[in-house]
Amino acid sequence: MKRRDFLGKTLPAGVLLPSLISGFSLKAFGSSSLLSALTAASEETDHVLVIIQLNGGNDGLNMVIPLEYYDNLALARPNIILPQNKIIKLGNFNTGIHPKMTGIGDLYKDGKVQVIQSVGYPTPNFSHFRATDIWETASESDQILSTGWAGRYLGQEYPNFPIGYPNSVMPHPLAIQIGSFLSPAFQGPTLNMGMAISDPVNFYNLLNGIQSPAPNTNAGKELTYIRQVSQQTQQYANVIKEAANKVKVQVTYPTGNALADQLKVVARLIGGGLKTRMYMVNIGSFDTHAGQVVTNATDTGTHAVLLQKVSDAIKAFMDDLKAMEVSKRVVGMTFSEFGRRIKSNAGTGTDHGAAAPIIVFGDAVQGGVLGNNPVISSNTSVNDNIPMQYDFRSVYATLLEKWFCVDKATLDSVMLKNFQSLPIIRSGTNCMSTKTTEANHESGKNLITNYPNPFSSSTTIKYVSKGGHLLIQVFNTMGKLITTLVDEVKPEGNYSITFENRYYPPGVYYARLQNGELQQVRNMMIVR
Repeated sequence: MKRRDFLGKTLPAGVLLPSLISGFSLKAFGSSSLLSALTAASEETDHVLVIIQLNGGNDGLNMVIPLEYYDNLALARPNIILPQNKIIKLGNFNTGIHPKMTGIGDLYKDGKVQVIQSVGYPTPNFSHFRATDIWETASESDQILSTGWAGRYLGQEYPNFPIGYPNSVMPHPLAIQIGSFLSPAFQGPTLNMGMAISDPVNFYNLLNGIQSPAPNTNAGKELTYIRQVSQQTQQYANVIKEAANKVKVQVTYPTGNALADQLKVVARLIGGGLKTRMYMVNIGSFDTHAGQVVTNATDTGTHAVLLQKVSDAIKAFMDDLKAMEVSKRVVGMTFSEFGRRIKSNAGTGTDHGAAAPIIVFGDAVQGGVLGNNPVISSNTSVNDNIPMQYDFRSVYATLLEKWFCVDKATLDSVMLKNFQSLPIIRSGTNCMSTKTTEANHESGKNLITNYPNPFSSSTTIKYVSKGGHLLIQVFNTMGKLITTLVDEVKPEGNYSITFENRYYPPGVYYARLQNGELQQVRNMMIVR
């Protein structure tokens, strides 16, 4: 095969090059809309977002425990419930985290962690592939999008990329992912606008000038030629190496921890002054259908090991950023494609579920617990799920608006609709709303009630509006959206609406109110 034919058939757009220079593997991302928001926002910013993907569906109830419902949770999952005396309590909230998450616990005490309760979306999908696609594209559950939530913004801001890039304004990669797959989150309408480091080993090969050997075959010769071409044409490689070489000392990271290895690379690039706005790293094996814990030692086992790796890696990463005096630039967040069911199964595991908590961390994060503990009843069924309190797209929208300074009109275009703004970022940082404490201040009040409850034919839902856009949705225990009762701008005041039982089966239903930064979920019971 001729080299020209070989290159034409083996290097499609967005491919991962085996070795860019000296063993450094990079891949180009498709057009990434968020990244344009990150690099060309209306207000100049050096802020960075680090996304940690927990692949497989993380059991949120084993990570963040609603202590006020501990007894009922023990009834629902007797073979995996954590020992109550070992759970790490989070401040004055009646909420705790897994005993192995001491690093996150320490960061929480320092006010650098926010736990966001019950994050999901209406009518969740329980397929790993489809659910991941929904989270990464920010689509509706019944909507297929070809662009990522990050990609859509850059597609608007930089329609001519890569022509003219890198340049003096943005000499560095727009986004970097560590891993060998191309995340749909960064996919834009036409082309890739970032790059990836295939793994930490190749990153250090780059710095040390080590070239991964190519086999002594015809294919190996072509591979060597590709590498030579890559070395000549990849304009970002030198700036990455230059940034990394500026950092001479890093803190000690835990060994045997792939996530820590990835975050160590990210910290080095940030500390070296790279202007890249977004990084994505990942850790897998969260699909714990069986053997999630060790029998009679439920604070150990597969899930405990995973949570400890996540916690230890994040703590080392934050310590490293602090030592390099760049921690104020960085906010990080975790996400998983779905949570797990409330009840455990017979195999000391949990099955695919709906909403789950996420963790946001950083110096600029408004510490604490956002939202209420999910209600766990004493008679949970195998089909019961945690009801959604916060739409995951509200988290994305808030970080774009308040961390990356994206204006409202652009934000609505990127996110495809208007999502709730949440009190995630502390006041005093760039692009921060001054109304940061309203949600926590109001969370103890009953903003939505219903009577009668239980009911058979209908119930009157009473609710409070603080002014602005107000949404009331009703979900079943599987997380399916049953109906939307209110979706409009409401002046400040008290309101009521009737919810009719349209032959819905008996059981628990959830009425969810969203009003600006405020949200609340009300349990309702339909009986025969």
